[in-house]
Amino acid sequence: MQQLPKSEIAESSVHFGNIVSATPIDALTIENVIDRIVTLNTKLASFWSKSDGWAPAHAAGLLGKSRLDWQVSLSSTLRMWASSAELAPGELILAWANLGSLLEGSVKLLLSVYYDTYRTDLENLKKSNAYDHKKGAPHSPDGLALESLRKYCLAGAIFDAEHLLLMDLVQQRRNAIHAFKDRPIGDATEFEGAVRGYLSFLREVVRRLPYPDDIYVPRE
Repeated sequence: MQQLPKSEIAESSVHFGNIVSATPIDALTIENVIDRIVTLNTKLASFWSKSDGWAPAHAAGLLGKSRLDWQVSLSSTLRMWASSAELAPGELILAWANLGSLLEGSVKLLLSVYYDTYRTDLENLKKSNAYDHKKGAPHSPDGLALESLRKYCLAGAIFDAEHLLLMDLVQQRRNAIHAFKDRPIGDATEFEGAVRGYLSFLREVVRRLPYPDDIYVPRE
């Protein structure tokens, strides 16, 4: 798995490899899993939405106009889908859309923080349709759809196989919201497993974000 470089962030006391939680996700109730997702996204929004002076200028510009507060609201909305052992098709389609938006936002946060690395990674940007050939410039990560984000993360080996499979599953299930013909949407059990997978994914994002001091690192 590719380790994003430290060179973009001020070299003061940067902390990488952040420890978010040692609690096994399988040992948590789904309610507790969602509570922890809400907590992490709340703390991420609080720090990175006001990162001027810490994040590089390009990254701070992207993060300053992002709606990280929506990530918090979408995290809380997961509770709507976790309250029942069974979900009607319409509920399940909306549940996957909810989770897909969260997953997309978390990847965009990571790529925005490391924007200077992202925008110079031309080979992988072109492989993933994240490059505008007419303008001769990469597409901004905040404008990419989940498919391009997934392709870019796969091309650059940014996440491990488990997390890439999660991105693929959620993308496939979420796309049912655009479909008229029949397509698989899974069930409530599969969705709960994906929510647990998202907490693991979010922990990995937090683990790899740079902070000026350990006290700023989000904890569950």
